[in-house]
Amino acid sequence: MGNEPREGRLKEGVEPKFRTVHPAPPPGLIPAGFNSDIAPTFSSPMAEASTPTQTLLDRMIAERQLSAADAAAFVQARSLQGTSGSGGQEPNEREVLEWLSQEYGVGFLPLESVEADREVLALFPARILLKEELLPLRREQGTIEVATCRLFSTRGLDTLRSLTGLRLKLVLVPREALLREMKKNLGVGADTIGALDEEKSVQVVDENTEDSNLDAGAEDEASIIRFVNQVLKDAIELRASDIHLEPFEHEFRIRYRIDGELQEIPLPAQLKQFQPAIVSRIKILSHLNIAEKRLPQDGRIKVRIEDTEVDIRVSVIPMLHGEAVVMRLLRQNSTLRGLSQIGLGARELQCFRRVLDLPHGIVLVTGPTGSGKTSTLYTALNEINDEVRKIITIEDPVEYQLRGVNQIQVSEKAGLTFARGLRSILRHDPDVVLIGEIRDRETAQIAVQASLTGHLVFSTLHTNDAPGAVTRLVDMGVEPYLVASSLEAVLGQRLVRVLCPECKVPDTSAHANAFRLRMGMGPDVELFKAVGCRHCRQTGFFGRHAIFEWMDTDENIRRMILENASTDQIRAAARSAGMRTLSEDGWRLVAEGITTVEEVLGVTTDKDTPRNNAATESGDPSGPASGENAAGSRT
Repeated sequence: MGNEPREGRLKEGVEPKFRTVHPAPPPGLIPAGFNSDIAPTFSSPMAEASTPTQTLLDRMIAERQLSAADAAAFVQARSLQGTSGSGGQEPNEREVLEWLSQEYGVGFLPLESVEADREVLALFPARILLKEELLPLRREQGTIEVATCRLFSTRGLDTLRSLTGLRLKLVLVPREALLREMKKNLGVGADTIGALDEEKSVQVVDENTEDSNLDAGAEDEASIIRFVNQVLKDAIELRASDIHLEPFEHEFRIRYRIDGELQEIPLPAQLKQFQPAIVSRIKILSHLNIAEKRLPQDGRIKVRIEDTEVDIRVSVIPMLHGEAVVMRLLRQNSTLRGLSQIGLGARELQCFRRVLDLPHGIVLVTGPTGSGKTSTLYTALNEINDEVRKIITIEDPVEYQLRGVNQIQVSEKAGLTFARGLRSILRHDPDVVLIGEIRDRETAQIAVQASLTGHLVFSTLHTNDAPGAVTRLVDMGVEPYLVASSLEAVLGQRLVRVLCPECKVPDTSAHANAFRLRMGMGPDVELFKAVGCRHCRQTGFFGRHAIFEWMDTDENIRRMILENASTDQIRAAARSAGMRTLSEDGWRLVAEGITTVEEVLGVTTDKDTPRNNAATESGDPSGPASGENAAGSRT
């Protein structure tokens, strides 16, 4: 039959009949799923040991991508070309589909370079597209081009023809690419919402939105449950740290925070109708009052997906057009790395190990919410967790479970606050205490007293940098002499996005070259920029890396604390003693090709950036240019 198309064998809505007689393929290459009634010419016995080719063809037959007779013809074609058997490269799905497209005279698309037309997509019901694995791409000369991976499954195509009356033309695409593009264009839970939309025939509208629920009882429907589960599973698989559900007048938006950046996910257009039911379902999972729609509420969900346990902190706040929900995802089974693996520089690592051996004192980690403070503290605890130390933690929530560590969960409803729990902890004879966060004066004072009575205390504080922790404690009401005598060290940290290793490219722009010169970087130092690919969801970044600044409270800084020195004065003294600021540590990562200049500038301020050209004169790549020059290097 050669390479000529089989004209007339694939008619609209008609399953093709296989009457072409093919010689038997080489022994051992007949897929185990072959049906002898369809392909009676196969006379060779099936091989006992399955080959990769057999496995691929069996799967494609089971998924109705390929007929048994065409599988045999494909194997024969490869054998005639001398590419079958152990000496030739094993075929992949794309190769089979390309051969199939030539045999039947249909098109083939890799799909990576094709964007589906949203206007064309809106003409078809999403539920049928998802069920039959069809994706309308574009309109050309009055015909809609529809991507599929199953050439012989014509039922879905017939359904679309009967519903729309449009002319449709099939093109073959690999299944993985098809499913990825369907999720991208149709949105999470499109089949679920589509089914609900078809079932919904009467909608009660009440102007008193405070007391009415447009979908009373819908929270118990399996479809709403399935949609919420799909959102949670999708967010966890995409490594999201937060899920934002935001109501607006004409839409209900869902966004994931991935690697610190909010990314909107595609959703069915009719999702707004089911907003109250979706929020009610989340409230039920969080054990919140579904009837209360006027006050903020906080709750918690614990879910398990395969071997991953995720603790979800839920916050519900009433907005102008309904209730907004934010869910914080905390992975319980995350593996802790060693202290030398979290990205600390050589000096910071040496200083951190030194304070871990102290018998008493306070060590603080500072930074905004979501900057990895708790993970850093847990890594430190893991370093000193042994049989001769008693370690007790009090947290809200307990993010990691460490073997051999006594952990307490704060419960505001039960009256167990940080301050109350900390008082009781000190009666349990601990050597090391971890306080999840110092939030108020009472907790701060108890922590200071604990450090002065022979305990090593770790905690977190919300400040912009390490020197700011001193003035923050004083502002809370702790006496300066107590801060000076108890505080041993402060670690400030931020997270910057890591360049995607699959698509990052060298930055040879004029801005990058000028920045390299101002920084005193040698010609062998290569700067990179983000591009975007499928691996990183077109963002150019994958994962995050911490940048740090370590401030030791030496005698000079203790004296300045007693004198109520300002944060800027303490920062200057700390830098004179060797402290590397957040931005300076960030430039180290830029020089190593881990992140970009823009990422570092996005999480640091002018106060972090030195304002001289010492770096250029000394050739030290860790010293950046002035804030003005650095800002001018944005590409």
